[in-house]
Amino acid sequence: MTDQPIAFDDPAAPAAMEGVTDAPRAIAVVTNRKSGTNARDRDAVDRAMAEFGRDRARLYTWAPKHQKIEEVVDRALEDGADTVVAAGGDGTAMAVAGALLGKSAAFAVLPLGTFNYFARGLGLPEDPAEAARAVLDAPAHPIRVGQVNGTVFLNNASLGIYPAVLKQRESVYARYGRRRIMAHWSAAQTFMKFQRPMHLQIEADGREIEARTPLLFVSRSAFQLEKFGLSGAEAISEDGFAVLIARGETRADLFRTALRLCTRSAVEGRDYDFLAARHLRVRSSKSRSLLAYDGEKRLSPSPFEFRMSRAPLTIRLPQGASG
Repeated sequence: MTDQPIAFDDPAAPAAMEGVTDAPRAIAVVTNRKSGTNARDRDAVDRAMAEFGRDRARLYTWAPKHQKIEEVVDRALEDGADTVVAAGGDGTAMAVAGALLGKSAAFAVLPLGTFNYFARGLGLPEDPAEAARAVLDAPAHPIRVGQVNGTVFLNNASLGIYPAVLKQRESVYARYGRRRIMAHWSAAQTFMKFQRPMHLQIEADGREIEARTPLLFVSRSAFQLEKFGLSGAEAISEDGFAVLIARGETRADLFRTALRLCTRSAVEGRDYDFLAARHLRVRSSKSRSLLAYDGEKRLSPSPFEFRMSRAPLTIRLPQGASG
């Protein structure tokens, strides 16, 4: 099951589809120099490039500290690419997708990250060569994506304990390497430092809610929700956000909820509250808060505006995936 609906009635959709062929003819593969530094990643990209065909695919390297992703994507489009493939994790996919929003080229992914939720949600194999073959056979579809304060996200955006986990994860990865077990260990370390929940004022499609919570989680990934047994897949299929407001006041509450997530036993109304919305405005009691989106993070001013994109993103949806 794909996370993304394939219906799109926005007038901009036909314009974005112009020049996008049924099958990729000119492929730009964008790698993130920051994340693709080990031999395994280089070998994976080489295998994918071989599947695409060297006469059809061209490799572009993005150095986030020195280049804007828009510059790399625009250069690929000027070179004639009709499909731009993000070779990396969810953060790389998010960046490339944001640069392609509303453009007349298709977006695809090679899963080279730690979790690869977007690629897995589309039904793509985690083996890069197999994923490349799936992209070659994937027709193009325009979709909507989520945005927070104008920044695109594909899987989720959040406030609270999860952004803090990501901050801790950076130091853990730097010391022990990028492995899923290290990601879980960084979560445990962050829970131990937890002090108090956030105080949020939330406006969701006109409804006003006040919440004390350790985590506000705004999801666009049905795959991610279903993996942990959480509510919200229907809201995503209806072109909206699944908004989860965690319950909990103490460190013990956080560990209990984490265990229930791992065992798919978290219950709406006990461990979290759920609401569906297409537009969300969130105001924190703090003037600035750490905001996470698809594995990236930044300190951002309150309030936080979540909305569905008006411009379309054209994606290559693998054969057999359904909305």
